[in-house]
Amino acid sequence: LTDGRFSGGTRGAAIGHISPEAAAGGLLGLVAEGDLIKIDIPGRNLELLVDTDELKKRKAAWQQPTAKIKKGYLARYARQVSSAAKGAVLE
Repeated sequence: LTDGRFSGGTRGAAIGHISPEAAAGGLLGLVAEGDLIKIDIPGRNLELLVDTDELKKRKAAWQQPTAKIKKGYLARYARQVSSAAKGAVLE
């Protein structure tokens, strides 16, 4: 599973895009190493098999990542580009 960042190509089954992305506060940002995820490809559904109370704790502790690049065109792009689910265009 990925939040849209690929390195090269993929081989075999892959989930290529999940929205909202982790950086936008989506559920993907709450997934921890070792969590089980049920994948239903025909039903186009992913289910994170983690207790609701645990997810509430993770959500309360979640902090939006800070921008690594603070100046220049890439900083502007990071601030103003829309989600990939909305076309990833500068607004």
